[in-house]
Amino acid sequence: MNLVLQGPQASLDTLDRLARLAKPARTVPLGEHALRCEEVSFDADVKARVEQAAFDAGVDACFIEAGRTLADFGLVAMDMDSTLITIECIDEIADMQGLKPQVAEITEAAMRGELDFAASLTRRVALLEGLDASSLQRVYDERLRISPGGEAMLAAVQAAGLKTLLVSGGFTFFTDRLKDRLKLDFTHANVLEVADGKLTGRVVGGIVDAEEKKRTVERVCAEVGIPPSRAIVMGDGANDLRMMGVAGLSLAFRAKPVVRAQASVALNFSGLDGLLNIIN
Repeated sequence: MNLVLQGPQASLDTLDRLARLAKPARTVPLGEHALRCEEVSFDADVKARVEQAAFDAGVDACFIEAGRTLADFGLVAMDMDSTLITIECIDEIADMQGLKPQVAEITEAAMRGELDFAASLTRRVALLEGLDASSLQRVYDERLRISPGGEAMLAAVQAAGLKTLLVSGGFTFFTDRLKDRLKLDFTHANVLEVADGKLTGRVVGGIVDAEEKKRTVERVCAEVGIPPSRAIVMGDGANDLRMMGVAGLSLAFRAKPVVRAQASVALNFSGLDGLLNIIN
């Protein structure tokens, strides 16, 4: 078992101190702010102690089976809102309606797993009724940003021949544009209904909830001819847990505690390109 320690502000002294907690056979620097610890002491107590000390120091601590590389995988599947991008699109759309606090509160509860996702999305979308559809383009142009390290991570996995899937409980308006911009292979999201240039407050067709996200990962894996065990799945909220659960490697990105606790690895401080230090 290896341990990868990394953090955007981490010094090698800090990384060395944390590494000693896992008693590695050797350590290998991975640039200025990352360290791979090989053949570490590994049990539940060591893992908990290292992860807590690392979190307190602003460092990501990822235990990973030795020898895993990008070549072991065939697909990277990502959630969109607060994972591949820094915002929750529905909250920013709601801000155009003057309703961001109300909608964001529902979003946050749903991401923590306290509300049924489909029901919460229906409630939130209903509040958008009557908003000019041009507001969606404003959100995309003015507020949507790729998460730190996202483009570097995608460039590396695409260069390694992996397919990419963006599967979102958000909206096709945004996933379609990101598909073109980032040259993604597959996308799946909810369709907002528009009539006479206004949002109707409804979603067209079925809602992309946790179960639909899982089915989408499984469907795309079958389409590209790999088992889900060869998929890397990234997410941040409770509605990502089912698709993360079928993956060979699940990555919690700046995620809610319930998601961090169940993921294979978690990046709380590093960018998405931190994946490339964990498996390379």
